Amino acid sequence: MLTLEKFEEASEIVKKVTQDTKLVYSDYFSAQTGNKVYLKPENMQVTGAYKLRGAYYKISTLSEEERGKGLITASAGNHAQGVAYAAKAFGAKAVIVMPTTTPLIKVERTKSYGAEVVLYGNVYDEACDYAYKLAEEHGYTFIHPFDDPAVATGQGTIAMEIIKELPLVDYILAPIGGGGLITGVSTLVKLLNPNIKVIGVEPAGANCMQVSLKEGEVVTLDGVNTIADGTAVKRPGDHIFPYIQKNVDEIITVEDSELIVAFLDMVENHKMIVENSGLLTVAALKHLKFTGKKVVSILSGGNMDVITMASVVQLGLIARDRIFTVSVLLPDKPGELVRVASVIAQQQGNVVKLDHNQFISANRSAAVELKITIEAFGTDHKNQIIKALEDEGYRPKQITANL
Repeated sequence: MLTLEKFEEASEIVKKVTQDTKLVYSDYFSAQTGNKVYLKPENMQVTGAYKLRGAYYKISTLSEEERGKGLITASAGNHAQGVAYAAKAFGAKAVIVMPTTTPLIKVERTKSYGAEVVLYGNVYDEACDYAYKLAEEHGYTFIHPFDDPAVATGQGTIAMEIIKELPLVDYILAPIGGGGLITGVSTLVKLLNPNIKVIGVEPAGANCMQVSLKEGEVVTLDGVNTIADGTAVKRPGDHIFPYIQKNVDEIITVEDSELIVAFLDMVENHKMIVENSGLLTVAALKHLKFTGKKVVSILSGGNMDVITMASVVQLGLIARDRIFTVSVLLPDKPGELVRVASVIAQQQGNVVKLDHNQFISANRSAAVELKITIEAFGTDHKNQIIKALEDEGYRPKQITANL
């Protein structure tokens, strides 16, 4: 059972391994939303995510015999690192089952803490079933990533820190995968101050908690589809579900496209790397139906591989019209390419890539195709460049940028 006494105990215990993640006031997101927005940067923890809290506290409650059997868990990455790190601190063996789709950086970092990693299944739920099988075969002690009151208690220590630092907070936003974080945070918040509202945020493509709350019972989705891999869960926790029903005030879902631009906003305005699951609460800020409130967004993790990072940045630039591609037709004769480039340069656009296709027409002297990928300051600047091309007699056709 989640009690105030257990939360206080956990808060003291997790201090042995956690960083002091002070709230960061965001001028940018405050201006964007009309609220006073603070960020709780759990991406700055030593394992790159809040999951260390629940893992360490749970393992601290085990007997020497239970730890001696070896520990096992399933995780898309962050809980894996939390268990691996905590197990090493307690001198216990750790076996981690991770989906085959887990980003490489999470796999490698989990191994770096001394854990044995087994890759199995395409989503967390498949990995979890296999971890239970291994636990039964080898006698390991299973550490569930979210459906465990002790784990949820450890995660809830985040709320203790938020309220101590910002006693007059009005809303706390927490991401939801299986529900461990939102359980701990919402339960402790309501114990300390029932007037504080707790909003859970899920990816639209993995909204198992939203569906379950609507149905009044735990529901398993047929499948999940989201770039927020840390929250790609088909079924929330059965043991913690009653706490969520009682203590969570609202669920917001966000699209993957919103996470992409949120990543760009976070990098450019706060110089922080936050993984897609951790950005759920940032993307949700624009969905809030109120202003003038003190809002805390929990940034749950920052473990993102550089290839994914590069892809997300590029897609974010495209979404913000800072990179775009147009196609124009022009005669195949000397000087035409320079003329097009000059029009763009006069509008201070920056040409990133050119693709000259001479085979669009049998009559090359009449028309060849030129695809131009251009860097701009944003939508207004993009439209200015396109208009300038139109004014010079070209008929630019915008197409999806392909760098």
